Amino acid sequence: MLSYQHIYHAGNLADVQKHALLARMLAYLTQKDKPLSYLETHAGRGLYQLDAAEAVKTGEAEAGISRLLNDALLAQDHPLAEAIAKTRAAHGAAAYPGSPMIAAHLLREGDSLNFAELHPQENAALRQAMRPHAKGGRVRVHQQDGFELALSLAPPTPRRGMLLIDPSYEIKRDYAQISGHIAKLHRKWNVGVIALWYPILTDGAHKPMLNALEAQDLPGVLRHEVRFPPAREGHRMVGSGMFIVNAPYGTEDEAQRLTKLFSQLG
Repeated sequence: MLSYQHIYHAGNLADVQKHALLARMLAYLTQKDKPLSYLETHAGRGLYQLDAAEAVKTGEAEAGISRLLNDALLAQDHPLAEAIAKTRAAHGAAAYPGSPMIAAHLLREGDSLNFAELHPQENAALRQAMRPHAKGGRVRVHQQDGFELALSLAPPTPRRGMLLIDPSYEIKRDYAQISGHIAKLHRKWNVGVIALWYPILTDGAHKPMLNALEAQDLPGVLRHEVRFPPAREGHRMVGSGMFIVNAPYGTEDEAQRLTKLFSQLG
């Protein structure tokens, strides 16, 4: 249950899709001079070093974010590029921000950030990574089940905001339970942006979950998927998806841009 560590996969092509959409949504939401609440159910450690042995071993970052940056495929004015630049200025040239660090860089002092992470080592690393951003109590890190945290906080204060759900899917029941969690969260927090990331596997494990989500007829839904070659022979993940409720303005444009980008990566 607590074995997954994202360092082996940080900065891969799935992260590129997820983090580009996340950064673009946060950039839009911060255009208004109104405070936000931001929550994550499975936060990870928040900060990764792409020259770490674990990341080098898989080579997934090299085929992902490193390729985009080296080949200038990510515009310098993209909010994800902004978050990466700020992270590297503080933590070195090989640093890569997880979603908590992206949010911490793009959100403002008056915004509220709550992160759940059960893994003891990842939780401790996340607390360390978030310490420079925790001024005034704006950032809180919780070692508890992420769905329990989200349901206990919904609707958060302020009500305007976003939730990112990004499980490892190592536990098969995640697929079966997520649609119910999202239904409950939306009933409690109908104005919240709820963004779900999911892997696209060769066995199609995500399809019943998406069918159940789409049957709920939730408002402002954007479903975006990209495909890419397996990271290594026998690897089952061949794509990445995002299912977003109450998708902010401009998210569709970003999704189309990413679709074009991934078609060029080959």
